[in-house]
Amino acid sequence: MDKKKEQLLVIEPQNELKFRGPFNTHVTSRMRLTNPTDKVILFKIKTTAPKKYCVRPNCGTLNPQESTEVNIVLQPFIFDPAEKNRHKFMVQSVIAPRGADQYGSMEQVWKEINPNDLMDSKLRCVFEVSAESGAAGQVGNPLSSSGDEQATFTAASSDVPSAFKMHGVGGDSAATITSTDSAKAAAELRQLREEESQLRQENLMLKEQVLRLRMALEESNESAASAAKTGGTGSTVWSGNSPSYQPNAYAPPNLPFSTYIIIAVLVGILCMLFGKFVL
Repeated sequence: MDKKKEQLLVIEPQNELKFRGPFNTHVTSRMRLTNPTDKVILFKIKTTAPKKYCVRPNCGTLNPQESTEVNIVLQPFIFDPAEKNRHKFMVQSVIAPRGADQYGSMEQVWKEINPNDLMDSKLRCVFEVSAESGAAGQVGNPLSSSGDEQATFTAASSDVPSAFKMHGVGGDSAATITSTDSAKAAAELRQLREEESQLRQENLMLKEQVLRLRMALEESNESAASAAKTGGTGSTVWSGNSPSYQPNAYAPPNLPFSTYIIIAVLVGILCMLFGKFVL
């Protein structure tokens, strides 16, 4: 069995990546990689929980005596000190093969590398909280545990979620997503739905009032028409010895005062509805 190659990169920190709470927003931890050799070294960062972290850069090239800083962003989650999550990171590295610059992409270079040439270092994740929030919680077992050997590492993602907006290297995030924002949005949505329901009820009530007033107006018109038919069409006027017929002057129907009030209210409601549609 071939002996595992010793890591050439200097990794800071060596064994643990610490994330300090609170964890209701994203938390950033940093790792520094240094190439102390006179060779070009390729590196790649993997993790057992790729959906929980965003890593920039997650792979790259280090020239001789060159260093780079890696930002590891932990996404917001509900922290439970009693829960034992085994989150780990692994830094893989390899001396750049000859002609590596002739490959089309770094991904193709890594596919062509012999696994026996790989060097790797593993780090566990440690979650720390303030004294007010309780004792510090740790994620992951010591590197010597059997769980570390069985862990499955996946290439870490370098895509920053839409909720995260990062400054340059070493900077913190400019955006914070909290449960308060979600609660405010839910309250506003609930208020809009209540207002919509109230407007619908008012619209139905207005339509019902208009229908009642229209029926009352039709009844009053029918009563006025019947009164006009039974009230006579004219009167006979005698002039000298011969009678002459003269029609009576038009007189408005004698309606009850309540009917005029109903007509006035109906006209007012129709004007209000017309004004709402115009606006």
